[in-house]
Amino acid sequence: MSIKEIPTDLSNTNFDFEDGALIGAGCKQVIADGITSMLQAIGDGVDAQGTADTPKRVANMYDELLSGYSTDPVELLNGAMFDVEYDEMVVVKDIDFYSLCEHHLLPFYGKAHVGYLPNNKVIGLSKIPRMVEMFARRLQVQERMTQEIALTLDELIQPAGIGVVVEAQHLCAAMRGVRKPNTTMTTSAVRGQFKKNSSTREEFFSHVRQ
Repeated sequence: MSIKEIPTDLSNTNFDFEDGALIGAGCKQVIADGITSMLQAIGDGVDAQGTADTPKRVANMYDELLSGYSTDPVELLNGAMFDVEYDEMVVVKDIDFYSLCEHHLLPFYGKAHVGYLPNNKVIGLSKIPRMVEMFARRLQVQERMTQEIALTLDELIQPAGIGVVVEAQHLCAAMRGVRKPNTTMTTSAVRGQFKKNSSTREEFFSHVRQ
């Protein structure tokens, strides 16, 4: 089978969309029109039972997958900072996430690990996974996502030091191109004492490896 001829009978369906948290109804229709054109171009069309509502499903899906753009980190934190006389390392590890590679719009997924040295303040436990989720639910590259998590937490909670490690598998490398499904990419970002002090940094990495 070869797909080379440009279809001449392109037609779009107007779906009954509602405004989403991020994407408005009109923009959802634009996305749906693009998916309709793609399906028609590859020869499937949108007449089959399985694909009739696919453009609508995809448009609504992106409102969910990209919801991180509509999240404000200050509002997410919601004042969940607590005065505690604790100056030892806090590590939250194995935070599952899914994100979308901005190059191919394919998922990458894995685990994030976040550690920080409190500066007389600690953050509510749930806020760190929520912060990871906020940056994951955007069009991303793993390197930038890792840096964004570290930078934002550093600015918001002002710890003595912070470290972030992200381990992920990328479907753009598993399903296409090099096609190596078991390849894992690891990125890290360290700030403050995690960057200045090698023993602090090693303590954090040892927690991640456990």
